[in-house]
Amino acid sequence: MQKISYLVCILVIVLMNFSCKSQSSENQGITGKITWLEGNQMPMISEDGSATPPNPKGIPVKRTILIYPLTNLADSRMEDGLFVQVKGEPIAQTESDENGKYTLELSSGRYSIFTQEEEGLFANLFDGEGNIQPVTVKEREWTTLDIIINYKAVF
Repeated sequence: MQKISYLVCILVIVLMNFSCKSQSSENQGITGKITWLEGNQMPMISEDGSATPPNPKGIPVKRTILIYPLTNLADSRMEDGLFVQVKGEPIAQTESDENGKYTLELSSGRYSIFTQEEEGLFANLFDGEGNIQPVTVKEREWTTLDIIINYKAVF
């Protein structure tokens, strides 16, 4: 009887260890907010002479977010502010909600993030090496990436 109790205790410890390891992957990824910004973003002078600043934060939008392996400008083609060709295939995707918020669990690593638009893919941040919208996911950390879709805005 004592051997059975001992084996049950070991089995419980092993199962708890496996469940803890599987949960660690759930504790990392990217999260953020997607907003849409269009039109004239220059401050305007009203009739009374006061300046009215534009809304630089945009409005929340629902979009499909595509995650690619880290992608360089050399491996893509852009037309009219959108990417119409990107080397490779997305490795994950998610949707932002009606408030523009999204969360996606990812393994640790470096990725390029795009939003799906009618005419192509949008990304407008680049690092010094020409990588498109790069984001780094670290072990057991959430990376915040807010995206302002602004290819139809004028500055």
